[in-house]
Amino acid sequence: MDVDEDTKRIEEGLNETREEIEKLKKELKEELKETREEIEKLKKELKERKEDLEKKIEEKLKQLRKEHNEELKNVITEKNEMVRIVMKDNDKKLEEKRCELEELEDTNSTLIIKERQSTGEIQEAFTELIRGLRDLSCEGSLIRVKRMGQVDEKPFMKVCKQKFIDENVEVEYAMLCSKWQNALNDSAWHPFKRVGTGENMKKLKSLREEWGEDVKNAVKTALEEMNEFNPSGRYSVPVLWNFEHGRKATLKEGIAHMTQQIKNLKRNRT
Repeated sequence: MDVDEDTKRIEEGLNETREEIEKLKKELKEELKETREEIEKLKKELKERKEDLEKKIEEKLKQLRKEHNEELKNVITEKNEMVRIVMKDNDKKLEEKRCELEELEDTNSTLIIKERQSTGEIQEAFTELIRGLRDLSCEGSLIRVKRMGQVDEKPFMKVCKQKFIDENVEVEYAMLCSKWQNALNDSAWHPFKRVGTGENMKKLKSLREEWGEDVKNAVKTALEEMNEFNPSGRYSVPVLWNFEHGRKATLKEGIAHMTQQIKNLKRNRT
């Protein structure tokens, strides 16, 4: 199957889904607003009509009492029946509007479910892109997978080369990276919180004093990434990253990059 067609189909499907959701949301909001306004208006009109009718009845009763008691009774009966009919009619209208509102709320619930499904599908697409780009992207690619919360090892290697002789560099470098990655994964370590005795802050400060600012910044950056992208756990997570702009890559960027990588592979094979 042509990759460009798949990519185009995915983009068109996602765009259509988003547009449909946004359109339905907008229509739903407008319908809900109009329905509520109509109900409030109807209630107000009913109240005004009732008050006006009661006022007229009272005035008419006063007048009829003076003229004839029997006639008064008949008028009361007649007017009460009118009120009952009006109330019954308005109750029916209110019930119809309530049913319409319930239908709109059901529609809204359906849209929310569809939106969640769409979000899940987008997340699945990101996951598949991450899996694919791990094998396709090279070190210099502008769009590739970045593990947020993983310490940058370059400053560690640089300082180890400065401090140790050749045969010890790799060992010290590996031990140092492992030590601070384990510290990052420790859920009890929160150096940015100024609580207790401040031992956590001292630990980060001692890292700078012993190994330098670059190493300290590498650990600090990894911890900030971990707090941002995986606040519920203390382990690094893969993220599709735009290294050109220093931010998360969009699904469109990821698909476009993977498509280009596949084209390059095909071109290299021919």
